[in-house]
Amino acid sequence: MTPNLPVQSIRNKIYEIRGVQVMLDSDLAELYGVEVKALNQAVKRNIERFPEDFMFQLDEDESLRSQNVTLKKSRGQHRKYLPYAFTEQGVAMLSSVLRSKKAVEVNVKIMRAFVELRRFLSQNFEVFEKFQKIDKKFLVYDENFNKIFKAMEQKQLTPAQGVFFDGKVFDAFLFVSGIIKKAKKRIILIDNYVDENTLKLFSDKGKNVSVNVYTKNLTEKLLLAKDKFNAQFGGLEIIEFSKSHDRFLITDKEIYHFGASLKDLGKKWFAFSRLHLELGVILRKLG
Repeated sequence: MTPNLPVQSIRNKIYEIRGVQVMLDSDLAELYGVEVKALNQAVKRNIERFPEDFMFQLDEDESLRSQNVTLKKSRGQHRKYLPYAFTEQGVAMLSSVLRSKKAVEVNVKIMRAFVELRRFLSQNFEVFEKFQKIDKKFLVYDENFNKIFKAMEQKQLTPAQGVFFDGKVFDAFLFVSGIIKKAKKRIILIDNYVDENTLKLFSDKGKNVSVNVYTKNLTEKLLLAKDKFNAQFGGLEIIEFSKSHDRFLITDKEIYHFGASLKDLGKKWFAFSRLHLELGVILRKLG
């Protein structure tokens, strides 16, 4: 490793651990052109120069999370100790204990990398703060949905509203399937984009539960799927209907509004909510 190494390459070796920017002993040893063992021995001979805010040893969890650190246990080559992390002050002190022209030259580059990183973080503070807030919101969403689905698995409740994000295909399927399984007498689906895959959702219905599907396009393929469904499960009717823009799933006493067609559940973000309407209002409109 030569002192001509670009500052950007060094900056990529700076990590945030325990709330401070640090560099790892293995990366520093590579930059200085020495063995990791030799670097740490030089530090230990001058340990009074490296208080805890200059240098600290990682715990095993921190070590495993560090991108460039691999503990090669069970192989011929392995580290007998956990890596050390050096703060900016600790790195500055290293040039005085390694005592070589190269160490001084490399340290200048490293100090510039730390300065550039601080400048970059300062200039983009608002952006990072916004992303942090977004991450926290998504974390809350994930925690809430975990609670919801755990309760659903234990048959404690069915959520009244929420959002499914893209990729949650199975979770969305479980949610709709749970609503269908709860129906005792009837299920009504109003959805302009029903296909044969949508009908598969109703295979979880009770034996004596009727299903009425209101949709815009009665294709031959859909009607054939209906006949096959009835041959096995029975109780399904498909009615041509084009007056609704939105999607509704209605069971005995519940009305759910969906932001996406049931055939696309989980493929993209969509919201759902249970409507507190008198069931007869919609049934009378359907005729």
